[in-house]
Amino acid sequence: MTLDTFLRLTRLSRPIGIWLLLFPCWWGIALASPKWPSLVLLLLFTCGATLMRSAGCVYNDMIDRDFDAKVKRTAIRPLATGEISSKKALFILFFLLAISALILFSLPLPVIMVGFVSLALVLLYPWMKRITYWPQLFLGLAFNIGVLMGWLSLYPTLSFAPLLFYGGGIFWTIGYDTIYAFQDLEDDILIGVKSSAIAISSAPKLFLSLFYGAAIILWGVGGKEAHLGWVYWLFLSFIILHFAWQILALKKDNANNCVEIFKSNTQVGFLLFLGIFLSHLAS
Repeated sequence: MTLDTFLRLTRLSRPIGIWLLLFPCWWGIALASPKWPSLVLLLLFTCGATLMRSAGCVYNDMIDRDFDAKVKRTAIRPLATGEISSKKALFILFFLLAISALILFSLPLPVIMVGFVSLALVLLYPWMKRITYWPQLFLGLAFNIGVLMGWLSLYPTLSFAPLLFYGGGIFWTIGYDTIYAFQDLEDDILIGVKSSAIAISSAPKLFLSLFYGAAIILWGVGGKEAHLGWVYWLFLSFIILHFAWQILALKKDNANNCVEIFKSNTQVGFLLFLGIFLSHLAS
């Protein structure tokens, strides 16, 4: 197996997914930190997000290899083309999970427990597109649980604030992954794969407004619950403007447009982190 094959299998050559998984972890750490978040925790969660996103991609491709071969965008994936065997992919998967476990078990027990819930969600996710038009909901549950883990790395129990940020993150993920799924809309319909992109295709901008609006409301209530100051509200305003741009600029029949708007969500994750962090510093 070549390095290029490994990078494409794990998507390490496309780090957007790592960022989208990582930022909720950083939100949780920042929420629980009175001033400066722990650099050690930020780095640990960065390594964990990188490993788990890679493991999730390998697992997802193992489950979906037959579907991937029928979709133009995914037909060149190593498992879909037979470039790598399922046996080798399984070995890589266990290797990534083993290293992830070492990081997880270095954290407090409540984080470990939520980590196992996260793993269950990761294992469940690729099956959802076979039974529901809302697999993006399950992706949101999995991709944003890091906010709870980040919080629990500093506090033994959850409070209302991280739960609100978790809920907002779920709606955010439904929104951005629906935009991403528009790329495969026609292929998904042909092969019988379900997605929220199909479910809302008749009124995409209306539904995206609802998803992103729900995210803003929950992040707003979460910010109030966490007693965040004016700096946070300033950054939340920037996010509102960014969401408005995404919705207005979206062309669901243009794959390149969908990808660029999807990728721009790293800015949302970073803005929310900065808002929480700088609000604590300013208080």
